[in-house]
Amino acid sequence: MSSALGHVFADAALLEQALTHRSAGGRNNERIEFLGDALLNLIIAEALFRRFPKADEGALTRARSQLVREPVLAELARALGLGDRLLLGPGELKSGGFRRDSILADALEALIGAIHLDAGFDACRSAVLALFETRIEALPAGLKAHKDSKTRLQEWLQARQLGLPDYLLVEARGEDHDKQFEVRCRVDSFGLEATGVAGVRREAEQQAAADVLVALLESSSKESA
Repeated sequence: MSSALGHVFADAALLEQALTHRSAGGRNNERIEFLGDALLNLIIAEALFRRFPKADEGALTRARSQLVREPVLAELARALGLGDRLLLGPGELKSGGFRRDSILADALEALIGAIHLDAGFDACRSAVLALFETRIEALPAGLKAHKDSKTRLQEWLQARQLGLPDYLLVEARGEDHDKQFEVRCRVDSFGLEATGVAGVRREAEQQAAADVLVALLESSSKESA
């Protein structure tokens, strides 16, 4: 039997298909990724709906979008080591497709869909919630007075009398009409850093700050356990 995302597959062929990119030919993960995307959005929406009973539709939508955006899914996929398990065609292998956010994010969604097909919705929901538990915990209580990630990271550090984060523009690439900004956020007192990529520099900073904040909360949770 094969396992991934804490799930042991009864049908190992489903796991193999979930990790097969279309460039490899044959049965690939595009159809299962379609299913996984829908399941992920449903499970996260339900979790937010139950956790924040007073939050309005707009706040819930923004929170869900923050959780399931491509860079987050890619980061989670890397943490699971999915890049090393992907089946890619020669071209994608040569170009480093196993590192590409879009391919990693799609593979994670396909994996979610495969778990549902293998064991049903309850098993799928349990796997997804375990994966996103820390990130959901990191969301602001109530969601109504939603503070952006940079503000929340700064307040977390200031409350502990620690130095503020540094933001560094690593690269601005692409044409003016399709610019992509890569920004690194670093907290020296913890030796933590994360990178965000977006079409607007401030959004890239927000992404990086959000990922650093999650790492800090995870670290604090382990220390207090």
